[in-house]
Formats: sequence, structure tokens, C-alpha cells
Amino acid sequence: MSIEEQYTFSPEAKKRLAITAIIGVVLVIVGIVMAMAGGGHGAEDGGHGVNVVSDRALASADAEFASAASEEGGHGSPTWLKRLYVNIWINNVYFIGIAIIGVFFVAIQYAAQAGWSAGIKRIPEAFGYWLPIGGVLTLVMFFVAGGDIFHWTHTDLYVEGGEKYDSIISGKRAYFFWPLTENPGFPFFYVLRMVLYFALWYWFFMMMRKHSLKEDIEGGNQHWYKMRSLSAIFLIIFAVTSSTSAWDWVMSIDTHWFSTMFGWYVFASWWVAGLSMITLIVLALKEKGLLSIVDSNHLHDLGKFVWAFTIFWTYIWFGQFLLIYYANIPEETIYFIERINSSNYSWVFYFNLIINFVLPFLILMTRDAKRHTRFLKLICGMIVIGHWFDFYLMITPGTMQHDGGFGFLEIGMALVFGAGFLYVALTNLAKAPLIAKNHPMLNESLHHHI
Repeated sequence: MSIEEQYTFSPEAKKRLAITAIIGVVLVIVGIVMAMAGGGHGAEDGGHGVNVVSDRALASADAEFASAASEEGGHGSPTWLKRLYVNIWINNVYFIGIAIIGVFFVAIQYAAQAGWSAGIKRIPEAFGYWLPIGGVLTLVMFFVAGGDIFHWTHTDLYVEGGEKYDSIISGKRAYFFWPLTENPGFPFFYVLRMVLYFALWYWFFMMMRKHSLKEDIEGGNQHWYKMRSLSAIFLIIFAVTSSTSAWDWVMSIDTHWFSTMFGWYVFASWWVAGLSMITLIVLALKEKGLLSIVDSNHLHDLGKFVWAFTIFWTYIWFGQFLLIYYANIPEETIYFIERINSSNYSWVFYFNLIINFVLPFLILMTRDAKRHTRFLKLICGMIVIGHWFDFYLMITPGTMQHDGGFGFLEIGMALVFGAGFLYVALTNLAKAPLIAKNHPMLNESLHHHI
């Protein structure tokens, strides 16, 4: 067994990713052409978010809420352009999540003083290099397409006595516009938080990466202790920012709606998707004869993580759904009604549960399945795809209403982002030794047994 391993990002692998990206671009273009041929305009929808629900649901709402819902006008962009913006936003949020989960995975291993993962930590470390790309794209997309994605950005909603005044959204103005709350214009507080998220996440990632690489050269325990301290601080910051970023980037799309469990829900979706991505890359490297340190016991641990947090995601999903369903408050139930009752999204709603819970739960239930590469590849691949659909379901109904759909545009954009993310991750994975040979707990990983 050799711990002196180096991954080489081969020209053939780069070519495959390039072909995948090109196919994705072609599908996006085809999807745009089809959407343009289908016609439609955002303003013709006559509403935002809650307008796709049934008359019965709106009738059950109180008068103020129903009035506010009916006054939410369209955003004016052509349907095809709005759909393009929305798809960029879905994929950007999804892959940012997987990137920061890579950093989170490393941090939690150090904070817990875990040794079993010492041989695979370079894989999640490489994910963090996507953060600056995602951060720039998030800022650009907000300023380019914020008006089409976020209804709360329209300043006429805050003019008391105005035709489109919305008391519910106006009541949340401080969260978006502070300190410019009297005359909302530039969303200073919102943008400040966005910049702060990426600045903190990327700084902690780079500091942890620096000490990780220095440890390979210098050895000793000092870098391990420094990583542990950085990880503990990062976990506290991430505990807050993972939730607030979910509120900002996803929950605020449906501005009338809110859920106190939503931050946990988005984290759970990011977490299990990130674990699955880590597992898939570990398996791919094993097939190339690398990661000799990793055996069926390590795979079993990864499989247990994926299986357990699939259940955790379902627990959060069910807890959120059950409480809202049982309370039957119109402002809350409207979120689920527009996803269950709409023909565009109802199939995604049920498919989401099947691919992200039912199949992973049943297939990975046995001990052998968690140690079998074929089962792990199948389930982890399904989960990566399935949680993309989870974010699609969180974002599309609130932005596209009944103009939303799933087709070439959605598939193509996912392929472009997926290829880009893997290119960045694998490029940086190849820049450092694959196994952290001077990790103080590497011996524990070498003798890991379950």
C-alpha cells in the first residue's frame, strides 16, 4: 500500500467534461428556441408565486392575503429569458452548496478529531475552489436578473397607498434594505450579507487549505491543531450563514411564505448531495487504482453517512410539511399547494420523495449494500440528480408560476454547471498529493475497521 499518490487530470477526462459542457450548451440553446417559439411573457402571467394555486385555496385565505396575492404583477421579461435566469440561479445555488459542503465536511472531521477520513479529505477540499466562481456569479445574477427572480426587489410594493402596495412584503423591508428602510431602493443589507457569506467561507477555506498543504511538507502536529481551531470557528459561522443564505437565496423568492425549518432543510439537501458527490469521486478514483488507503470499511462509513442523512433530510421535509399541513394557515399552505396542485410541478413533488428517500432508504438499508461499489454509485448518482430536483422544486414554482417546466433548457444548464464544477474540483485535486501523508491521524485511517 502506497500513500505517495498523485491524481492526474488526464486530457481524456478533460475532453469528456468539455463534450458534456458542449452538449449542455446545445441543449440550452435548443431549450431557449423552443421556449421562444412557445411564446409567453412574464407580465402576462398576472401574478407571482401564489397565483398558480386553485380558487378554492385562495378562497380559504384571509382577505388581506388574497388581496396581496392577486396584486402581485409579473416582472416583464420574456418567458424564455426568465426561465434561463431561473435555471442559472437553481444550478448556482445547488453547486455553491456542494462546494461549501466540501469545506464543511473537512471542518467537521477536524472538529470531531476523526481519523477514518484522513485518506479522502483532499477530495472535499478541492470542492472549495468553486466558491469564488459561485460568488461572482451570484452577485452578477442578482444585479442582472434580481427583478425576475425576487419579487421583493420591486420598490412599488413598499409605497403605502400605492396600487401595488403589499403590507406583508413591506413588513420585511428591513431584512432586505436596512438601513435604507424608509425609501427602499438598493438592497444594501441583502447584498452585504451575500458578500459576507462568500468572503467568510472562502477565507476559512483558503486558510484550512494552506495548513493542509503545509502539513504535507513540514509534518508535525502544529498544522493539525491550527486546522482544528479554524474548523471549530468555521462550524459556528456556517451554522448561522447556511441558514441565512438559504433564506436569502431561496426562501425570499416566495416572499409571503416562511418556514422556521427552511434553513435546516436546505442544509440537509446540500449535505446529502455533497456526501454523495464525495463518494462518487472516491469510487471513481478507486476504479483508477488510486486511493489504495480506502477499503470497504471507509466505503461503508461513506454509505452510512449518505443513508443516515437521507433519512435526516426526509425528517426535516416531513416535519416542515406536517406542521404546515396540520396548522392549515393559508399563508403557509399556499407554498405546498402551488407545488402539489400544479400539473407542472406535482410530478416533481412526488418524484422528489421517491428518488431522495424511498429508493436510497430501501437500497442502502443492508450492510453489504453500503460496501458494494455498484450500489453506492447507483444511489449516490441518483441523490445528486434528485437533490437538484429538490432545488428546482424550491425555486421554479415561485419564479415561473405556471410557465415553469422541465426540458432541454433545464437538462442542458445542469450539464454545463456539473461539468464546470467537476473541472474546477478535479483540476485542483491534481495540484496536491492525493493522500495527506503527514496527517497525524493517518495511521487510524490505515487501520480502520468496522
